[in-house]
Amino acid sequence: MQRHYFLNSIAEGFMKEADRVIRRFFWGQNFADGFRTTVAVLVPTLLGAFLGATETGILFSLGALAVSITDTPGAIRNRTNTMLFSLFFTFLTALATISMRPYLVGMGVLIFVLSFFFSMLLVYGNRGGAVGSAALLVMVLTMEHDQTPAPHNTFVTALFILLGGGWYTVISLLSYHIRPFRMAQRTLGECVQEVARYLRIKADFYDCNIDLEGSYRRLVTQHMEVSQKQDDVRQILFKTRQIVKDSSTPGRRLLLAFTDTVDLFEETTASFYDYRMLRKNFAETGMLQHIATIARSMANELESIGLAIQSNTNYVARMDFSAAIQDLKKEIDALQSNGDQSNLILKRLLVNIRRMMQRMEDLRLYFGRGSGRQKESVHLDRFVSHQSLEANVLWSNMNFNSSVFRFSLRVAIAALVGFAVSKFIAVSHHSYWILMTTIYMLKPSFSLTRQRNIERIVGTLAGGAIGIGLLLLVHDKNVLFGLLVLLMLGTYSLIRTQYLAAVALMTPFLLIFFHFMGMSLGKVVEERVVDTLLGCIIALLAGYLLFPTWERDEMEKHLKDMLKANSNYLFRVAEMFQGKVVALHDYKLARKEVYVSSANLAAAFQRMLSEPKKTRRDSSHIQQFVVLNHILFSNIATLASTLRSQPEKVYPAELNRAMRKLINTLCTSLEQMNTPCSAKALESLAVTEETGVPLNTDEVLLKRQIEFMQRLGEDIAKAGAAVAA
Repeated sequence: MQRHYFLNSIAEGFMKEADRVIRRFFWGQNFADGFRTTVAVLVPTLLGAFLGATETGILFSLGALAVSITDTPGAIRNRTNTMLFSLFFTFLTALATISMRPYLVGMGVLIFVLSFFFSMLLVYGNRGGAVGSAALLVMVLTMEHDQTPAPHNTFVTALFILLGGGWYTVISLLSYHIRPFRMAQRTLGECVQEVARYLRIKADFYDCNIDLEGSYRRLVTQHMEVSQKQDDVRQILFKTRQIVKDSSTPGRRLLLAFTDTVDLFEETTASFYDYRMLRKNFAETGMLQHIATIARSMANELESIGLAIQSNTNYVARMDFSAAIQDLKKEIDALQSNGDQSNLILKRLLVNIRRMMQRMEDLRLYFGRGSGRQKESVHLDRFVSHQSLEANVLWSNMNFNSSVFRFSLRVAIAALVGFAVSKFIAVSHHSYWILMTTIYMLKPSFSLTRQRNIERIVGTLAGGAIGIGLLLLVHDKNVLFGLLVLLMLGTYSLIRTQYLAAVALMTPFLLIFFHFMGMSLGKVVEERVVDTLLGCIIALLAGYLLFPTWERDEMEKHLKDMLKANSNYLFRVAEMFQGKVVALHDYKLARKEVYVSSANLAAAFQRMLSEPKKTRRDSSHIQQFVVLNHILFSNIATLASTLRSQPEKVYPAELNRAMRKLINTLCTSLEQMNTPCSAKALESLAVTEETGVPLNTDEVLLKRQIEFMQRLGEDIAKAGAAVAA
């Protein structure tokens, strides 16, 4: 009976998780983008085939596919400008490539020049890189025709590609104007769900059966995901005039909900001393397990809220935590104090949980149609990055000191090699796949190149097996067409986030497409696999041998950014200790910089671990630095949350001296790396005079926390010095 109940519980849990994953996918922004791309690409080809102009339809689809690459989530102004740039460059690229097709040497020169130029657009950020990728796709797919084109045909072909791109642009802009807040809702909902996952990992710290080291690694990794989603939401909300200036309910609700989400994340990051000490002192009481259970229930509730925002549906609270909180309070009150008031930490934990629940209540107001809450007066433009589009940005990077210049030269040389291999060694009907694979598998860092190549090879082999199986088992053309549409939809929905799965779906989709075109299955599979392997080999060798960029060279910059962000964040909290009024936007900007710097450092460290061993720095010291800084800013968040929830006052001199000492420790570490400390304004933090009044219980707890942070600061300084050495 017990075994049957246990199996039923596992099955029920699995079904609930599967239901959440499925709903998250189909209501997500990636699926919406994939659906739009599938329609935009498929309709011209079908219409062309129906009218007897299949090749014209395919050219329209090519233009639509190219522009869809650049249509990444963000502010509508940025998306529009990016798509317009893409239309311009893809048209010129098509003209140049088709005109140069008959001339082998000329084509080689053109490939080198265009590959270099369009890779250099990465200096204008990810959107600039996407424009370059779109143009290179058009270059590769328009170079493989044997006939010599007439000038008239050249222009008409390029015009059809341009019109196809315009067709996609119209669809994208039309979908926005019909539902202007929908993308923001989806992205905000995904952000809330990432915070829920972070909270679920944080609950493991209070579960004495779960390893702390593994929990820290998962927490740092998840922090990267939360930071990325928060940045995505900022780019959409803060750069969209209709939302920022909107006085109606939708825009106000979105901004307030995002503010509540970031504040909730701050409460979630809060740490209390050393979790090992916490487990040692309170494991036997059972209260830590109680806290873990409450945190996981809150994570489930928060995930449901995020899904409701994402799917634009109403939400009714599913759980009432008041009874659980009352039970926990009774357990803490009943705990016998052992003389040093050790249960104060548990009381602080209880306060933190209550604040988190209040933030969740604030977030639930998103669903209150008549909410009268007002937007906070914060300078929103300071929270988003602004990319200059001036030409001198490009020219200033035309030297070997620029990692983008080295990357672009690497792509250009590798593309020329791939073109030569396709023309003289691996000659086949689809040998352009070699060049395409080479260009798209090369990434600015070797670690990303290596990862993407592995995913490409594994996905191609798996997708080839799936495609062969489908074509051997299914002979009905209507069923095959339905499968082709589903595979297209899956490919375009996953291409940005799950590349391995996208390639595994893309390969059978291409095999079915070529089957409809009357091509031999065996020949197409052979060419696909061989050309993919050759392209990946060229890309890997280029990434390793041609002006490589190793993460170790950028690591010290990330370490400095992390220290500067933490010292600035700590400085704002130190001002609160002195009773100073800290402007809300200054505090939140300092908090945001810590989140971003921590995520960038953790991401760079993970990339470094996938590079060859001889190219790495001492990974143990860097990992220690990453974890210690995460613990430090989590404790700073705890102090900030405590101070912001209380009336402003000047705290005792003992606490102010401890804060100055901690900031000095971080600044000294920065200066050892030959970097000035932005918290040099320490002189403005005058130490208050001694009053002779002993610290109260809350102040004693604050003192202990600062002392723990001082030890963290000393360990961070040692780890930073070891890395710099």
